Amino acid sequence: MSANDPITTSVAHRDGIAVVTVGGEIDSFTAPVFEAAIAEALAVDPTALIIELSTVTFLASAGLQILAATHGKVSKSAHFTVVAKGPATSRPIQLTGLDETLDIYATLDDALTAVRIRLVQ
Repeated sequence: MSANDPITTSVAHRDGIAVVTVGGEIDSFTAPVFEAAIAEALAVDPTALIIELSTVTFLASAGLQILAATHGKVSKSAHFTVVAKGPATSRPIQLTGLDETLDIYATLDDALTAVRIRLVQ
């Protein structure tokens, strides 16, 4: 991420699990980039979707709305988890009560392990 890029995204696929990694700021200005990365990840019908927010420095209501909408959209066809451990991400998620709806993990490894266990059950 350069000084001019408020957000970075990448999409990786690991054995049917799509991982969207986001860094920087998620607000109304950068929300379309975040949504596009999620759409790219979902284009291949993964069995699970993990949103990795460990390097997000700001999570505004637009980002929270995207997380809630994504959960509603994919939770019937794929496992959906979020990696959020820092105060910039976990605090807004907790304050809005999304932590009661979303599966939240502190690390990507924890999220991958949990998803893989669920997929074999």
